[in-house]
Amino acid sequence: MAKSVVIVDESNFEEEVLKSDVPVMVDFWAEWCGPCQMVIPILDELAAELDGEAKIAKLNVDENRSIAMEYRVMSIPTIVFFKNGEEVKREVGAKDKDEYLSLIKSV
Repeated sequence: MAKSVVIVDESNFEEEVLKSDVPVMVDFWAEWCGPCQMVIPILDELAAELDGEAKIAKLNVDENRSIAMEYRVMSIPTIVFFKNGEEVKREVGAKDKDEYLSLIKSV
């Protein structure tokens, strides 16, 4: 069965993102953010396609302000790419599926 997007928060961020064996693409988002809503179906598709190669995660900035502040997320959507527990890349603003796919594969 294909993987789905992992919902991360303060209780599982370290385990799911920082300790992941595969690269992780974390979408910092909020429910009120229109562009964030446009990204949701793209992330769902990527999670299914990248099953085993990479992990796609979402973090609600309104519910997890401390993590958003720690990673200096100033506008949303912000996509932060992690590898071996470290931030390696970030993109601000909504992108299309091909752009996200290219970015996660380059990590």
